[in-house]
Amino acid sequence: MTLAAHPDAGPGAIPPTPEPAPPGVPTGVATAAGRAIDWSELERGCRAILPARGVVAARQELLAYDCDGLTLHRWQPPLVVLPETTAQVAALVGLCRRLGVPFVARGSGTGLSGGAVAETPALVIATTRMRKVLAVDLANRRITVQPGVINSWVTRAVAGDGYYYAPDPSSQVVCSIGGNVAENSGGVHCLKYGVTSNHVLEMEVVLPDGSVTTLGSGLAETPELDLRGVFIGSEGTLGIATAITLRLLRAPLSVAVLLADFTAMEAAAEAVRRITAEGLLPAGMEMMDSLCITAVNAYLGEEEYPADAAAVLLVELDGQEGEVSEAMELAAALCQEAGARTVRRAREAEDRARLWQGRKSAISALGRRFPSYYLQDGVVPRSALPAVMRQIGELSERYGLPVANVFHAGDGNLHPLILYRADEAGVGERVQELAAEILRLCIEAGGSITGEHGVGNDKRCYMDWMFDADDLATMQLVREAFDPDQRANPGKIFPTPKSCAESARRRAEAPELAGVELF
Repeated sequence: MTLAAHPDAGPGAIPPTPEPAPPGVPTGVATAAGRAIDWSELERGCRAILPARGVVAARQELLAYDCDGLTLHRWQPPLVVLPETTAQVAALVGLCRRLGVPFVARGSGTGLSGGAVAETPALVIATTRMRKVLAVDLANRRITVQPGVINSWVTRAVAGDGYYYAPDPSSQVVCSIGGNVAENSGGVHCLKYGVTSNHVLEMEVVLPDGSVTTLGSGLAETPELDLRGVFIGSEGTLGIATAITLRLLRAPLSVAVLLADFTAMEAAAEAVRRITAEGLLPAGMEMMDSLCITAVNAYLGEEEYPADAAAVLLVELDGQEGEVSEAMELAAALCQEAGARTVRRAREAEDRARLWQGRKSAISALGRRFPSYYLQDGVVPRSALPAVMRQIGELSERYGLPVANVFHAGDGNLHPLILYRADEAGVGERVQELAAEILRLCIEAGGSITGEHGVGNDKRCYMDWMFDADDLATMQLVREAFDPDQRANPGKIFPTPKSCAESARRRAEAPELAGVELF
């Protein structure tokens, strides 16, 4: 497939009248090519393309963009722009190309790997004002949206006609479709229905040179080179998607949810193993440990989940009425064989929503109780879940840092939250060292360092734990084919000698401190 330019990729004029740089914006920062960036000239160019409200240059306003959902590291960008159309995005990216300026695409800022921040000075192109539903095609079960459309809005737009959009991250009421595409997000129902890449049919994309092209054909399967699949999950390093066509599904005829509680996390993990080994395919299987249960019950203001449980397992089953009823009873029996104390069954929509409410709000509930936390995203085979959960508990004790576990158990996608006090001296280094140990556990178990949160700058130094030099070089060739100057989200995903030498030094110097009591 040829990456053809789109006719609406206008360059945008740059007025010749010089203006002083705004407060807080540097006037000369070296680029990767060794040239100095004239941020005043860049700002003038951006203001020629966008209305005044589309350019953010004041230092106090730029603070809102200094991190994403990973708050452990912060970098304030020199300039942020808020385009509303594909033509504006193309003009901004074209301006960056002419001036040699790197750029970072940003959605809602809910990412958890530092992927949407300007770690080195760059123009941040935020798509939060690109929130239009462009087309609804129910006859072909498709919807086309701009990247700033919130995930849950897609289902809301078609629910009245009996359709829904399957990928549903826990942050679905705030995360954007553009960000989901960048990270290849999953969610509660990815076990049965797949992740974002299984539901994106076509994308309009602004490439790093400012040209506009289309990736995909609007069909789920095509014989051509799958550049659509290459782009999804590339974390903004290959360009910016400005219109995204999504696949819609029919709402299931029958749904049931089970809640099983256990006296040990390992027993809950064993229940997951038994259910999948039996051949059942739930729509989703989610697990929460005792720390999460306590936080969620306090957040909801009632004891929705057994307060004395070490873990709870939520299992959702959908399909035909008879199929769901039979699967529900089998899943309940398997949970009890694995050691479940009780199993609650919910068939009515209100009862199901009540059981899911706590899982959907778990991270918010933990954040209310423990404002400082570090969320990781490793993956392990389901058969390894019991052993890995036990080892995470042992690591938590060794480092003296509580770890809350709330995760997509059905596909082994772990989301351990390391809880800490931000004002404790040296705790940031210790937190990162524990997180690295957890990721190493995942790899040793045959898993991965990320399932849906991406690599960003947070996990780039662990990439060579999974891939050898030839693998990484091949990935870089793909990136260079799209962006030979590497101006799109520079420094992300791939390890560099400077960044990873610093990371290794931080891990080596991490102090051995006594346990931390958070309660």
